[in-house]
Amino acid sequence: MIAILDYGSGNLRSAQRAFEVASANVVVTRDAKTCSEASALIVPGVGAFAACMEQLAQVRGVEIIADRVAKARPIFGICVGMQILFQSSSEKKETQGLGVLPGKVSELKAPVLPHMGWNSVAPAHNSKLFKGVEDQPFYFVHSYAAKNSIPDATNTITNYGEDFLAAVEKDFVVATQFHPEKSGAAGAKLIANWVKTL
Repeated sequence: MIAILDYGSGNLRSAQRAFEVASANVVVTRDAKTCSEASALIVPGVGAFAACMEQLAQVRGVEIIADRVAKARPIFGICVGMQILFQSSSEKKETQGLGVLPGKVSELKAPVLPHMGWNSVAPAHNSKLFKGVEDQPFYFVHSYAAKNSIPDATNTITNYGEDFLAAVEKDFVVATQFHPEKSGAAGAKLIANWVKTL
């Protein structure tokens, strides 16, 4: 079973539909036991970093994710759900993240924000996530991003005004700044690739 963490942020139903194409058993839940026992946990997210952290705390999501990290159980962060896995963000005010991934999130240096639309990416040669869709664009909607590659991780880079992390694969954690659930056939293939690793 794959659990999608419902903490009041993210495109929950579209994410559920997208992941159901690759896995028959997908639930949207905030139940700690279900999230702990699931074979994988999806952490979605839209909007502001600080607001997502507050909403996460209200449903004990910080503890739910920490429990999975302690047990090295698979986690997939999407958009702001990726960003909150980092140590901090400078959006509006300095806000602490979950610290699952090293580094901070900051505003993109680009002439027009938000970055909204399709962008090509440059996956690492050893990426399992992008197998078969290395040359495909994915759908982004954001103004902030993590910009530094993570040591001992498979880093996928893209550029909008400057280079930033489009995706990270590190041990049991996968995260994408783009929305695979809004990225058509390429997003569906990427999700299927990830499900095969579970």
